[in-house]
Amino acid sequence: MLTNEVIILADGQFPEHQIPLALLNSQRSIVCCDGATTKLVAAGIEPTAIVGDLDSLLPAHRIRFADRLFYDANQETNDLTKAVDFCKKNGVTKAYILGATGLREDHTLGNISLLASYTDKLEIEMFTDTGYFISVSESRNIQSFAGQQVSIFSLTPNVPLTLINLKYPLVNKPLLSWWQGTLNEALSTSFNLEFTGGKFLVFLVY
Repeated sequence: MLTNEVIILADGQFPEHQIPLALLNSQRSIVCCDGATTKLVAAGIEPTAIVGDLDSLLPAHRIRFADRLFYDANQETNDLTKAVDFCKKNGVTKAYILGATGLREDHTLGNISLLASYTDKLEIEMFTDTGYFISVSESRNIQSFAGQQVSIFSLTPNVPLTLINLKYPLVNKPLLSWWQGTLNEALSTSFNLEFTGGKFLVFLVY
């Protein structure tokens, strides 16, 4: 039913930048959080699957897309996590999350922070209208380009981090506050995060 790589559309700000829009218009399956269905259809695109408690779904869409509704009544998690779990159960290996930011700031922060837990389920990236987030749970080389703006946020502030090939390097020091890893810059085609036993979020500007 689903392609190996899918788009997950959340009910935040609908994408406007050409990069997330290109993802939406690719041949990948689109798993839609129920509240985002109206925005997707308004853009002339049909969802492959609609996942959630379906409380935000228009009656007309319940009828039109009855063959692709996947109800999940779990109130212990949000619709974005339900969509990720649905993808995992259906053999998806990579997901691109769109529409998870841009409206209420509390929802934005909550959705971004969830990336760290999603990496245990499948490979995942979150795209906004200015850049994209990835979650890193082990030392990693990240593809980039010279001059690309990079911000790094620690979800484990006591874990020392080494940054290599960034304008402002770091050698075995923790990021104790979120602002401390922001506004860095790549020096060439890649950079490295080196650490043990931590979790970090990396934001790369287009």
